[in-house]
Amino acid sequence: MVNNTSSIPSALRVRPTAWRGVLVYLAYMAVFYAVFTLVGVDYMHVSDSVENVLTMFLPPTIAGFVLTVILVSVYGWWKPAIRELKRLPKWTLFLPIMATVIAAANMVTGDFSTVSPTMFLLVGIGCLMVGFSEETVNRGQLVVAFRTRFGETGVWLLTSLMFAVFHLPNIFYGVGGATYFQVFVAFGMGSLFYLTRRATGSLVFSMLLHAFWDFSSFTSHNVVSALLAPVVGYTAVIVVAILLGRERRAAKRAAVSA
Repeated sequence: MVNNTSSIPSALRVRPTAWRGVLVYLAYMAVFYAVFTLVGVDYMHVSDSVENVLTMFLPPTIAGFVLTVILVSVYGWWKPAIRELKRLPKWTLFLPIMATVIAAANMVTGDFSTVSPTMFLLVGIGCLMVGFSEETVNRGQLVVAFRTRFGETGVWLLTSLMFAVFHLPNIFYGVGGATYFQVFVAFGMGSLFYLTRRATGSLVFSMLLHAFWDFSSFTSHNVVSALLAPVVGYTAVIVVAILLGRERRAAKRAAVSA
């Protein structure tokens, strides 16, 4: 395995290791879906009404948010989780920009006739918490943890795969067989959010993009983003794979010439 710790500060409260990152992921997943079960979530109807948002969408979201803040604070990994020193070329920003445009188009062409201002606000708050929590866990804690054990290609693949697998239990919460397609799309979107972190130098932009994408999906009753998610997601997969391959070859050349 390749150690990949150049972007991780040495003085952290808890030393980053792969298993500690996985522990955060599993704890978040366990709490999130435990609350899903307790409140009886039907994923396909969480944003149908203010009552559904209050009773199905917000409880697991708030629980996950609180747990994420506690665990990251205990570890003390905030700085390396939020700040990215290993930047990708600026031209790769076209992908998060494209995703933002798609989400905006989803909103502009959507049907908001059944969405009240209160629902709009509550879903917005919930999506901000989802964006914060899921990015902090998957593109924050896991990236920091896996960089202590794997090369960057492994970091990207594992974090994107784990983000995809996180959605698999939705098969029991109203999504049914469509969950497998959701998992497939989630790997691509996870790659997009990874690229966004590395292209911008900050996890904050991944959080905001994730939140806006979910917000446009939950409120607009539109399929534009759902149809285009595989396109933008797997374009990100191709771009990331090519650029990380170049990084590996450049590192090998540098090691040989050193």
